[in-house]
Amino acid sequence: MADVAKDLTAGTVGGAAQLIVGHPFDTIKVKLQSQPTPLPGQTPKYSGAMDAVRQTLAAEGPRGLYKGMGAPLATVAAFNAVLFTVRGQMEALLRSEPGAPLTVNQQVIAGAGAGVAVSFLACPTELIKCRLQAQSALADPAAAKYGGPIDVAKHVVREAGIRGLFKGLVPTMAREVPGNAAMFGVYEALKQYFAGSQDTSGLGRGSLIVAGGLAGASFWLSVYPTDVIKSVIQVDDYKKPKYTGSIDAFRKILASEGVKGLYKGFGPAMARSVPANAACFLAYELTRSSLG
Repeated sequence: MADVAKDLTAGTVGGAAQLIVGHPFDTIKVKLQSQPTPLPGQTPKYSGAMDAVRQTLAAEGPRGLYKGMGAPLATVAAFNAVLFTVRGQMEALLRSEPGAPLTVNQQVIAGAGAGVAVSFLACPTELIKCRLQAQSALADPAAAKYGGPIDVAKHVVREAGIRGLFKGLVPTMAREVPGNAAMFGVYEALKQYFAGSQDTSGLGRGSLIVAGGLAGASFWLSVYPTDVIKSVIQVDDYKKPKYTGSIDAFRKILASEGVKGLYKGFGPAMARSVPANAACFLAYELTRSSLG
């Protein structure tokens, strides 16, 4: 139970650090992902990441970059508690004996298991966040304007019931399982490389920052098209949906925009992943070590 409490506390601190550093990048990513495909001869609402930043700042001010942060901030404790606690319990199951270091392959398995668990928390949280972030990018000016996370949840439950909050669960899981497997595997591989052995307890902050940042980048490199599909499904209309599911969304994006359509917002996602995950893993490691 002591290890569970440490993972819970350290995961919460790490998640808060990740969110504060990375949310503005995430807002721009979702705006780019969810903007409608322009008609022939028309230009898209945002020409790129910097244009999305400029338009957001002009229309909404700096607060616009933190739109939708309430939902993940409110659940960051639960999300990261589950992620790091399930990973910790998976590590305990995979160890040959108590205290034995895990191999990179075992960390990949532990990360995948954690990914399954967090998908059920991530899906409704991300749905609320994406609908708040994307509303200014959507084509229909008469579309409902949400006042905040609770307002989004009320609209969704009114339209589609509680099940509506879990729209996009399949692509969320298809993102979280391989993404976390890659992230925790790369994190452990880099730590062992920097330490020169499986004992990574003596690593300094610089090594942890680099390992955490590159591990975060590996998450998005491995699953980015899945995240695009998740986002477009979660901001889709409930009554008159454009997409019938993940495969349909994949086919329609590919048909209308080609492969590049599956990588909309990739720049902001990668720009976010390195500093945000470096902050997350560093805060996690420092907090856990301070707890003894």
